[in-house]
Amino acid sequence: MIGLSDRNAPSVVPLKKSYCVGGKEITFETGKLALLADGAVTLSDASGNMLLVTAGVKQEGVNEKADFFPLVVDYQEKFYATGKIGGNRFMKREGRPSETSILTSRLIDRPIRPMFPK
Repeated sequence: MIGLSDRNAPSVVPLKKSYCVGGKEITFETGKLALLADGAVTLSDASGNMLLVTAGVKQEGVNEKADFFPLVVDYQEKFYATGKIGGNRFMKREGRPSETSILTSRLIDRPIRPMFPK
């Protein structure tokens, strides 16, 4: 959010909307988490699943003549809150992302990349 500081952060009013999609009630909420990101939305459904989507945009120093689009999609699945910590005791927490996370990131990246203007 532009102009966010410690003084005006408590005055930010969260926006919450609910829609019925495919027979399920999905709730979209913004203005509550990740206030310093350029955009942040929390999606939740009735079964208790929650998804936080954030976006950050670099405003200065963008190369207009680049022949590629610098889009990065990071998907991280966390099971710590449910008590499902996988692996053994020798597994490092900040290791390489799992194969499922990499494939999910690619499945998200491929459809949204053409939505951006050339």
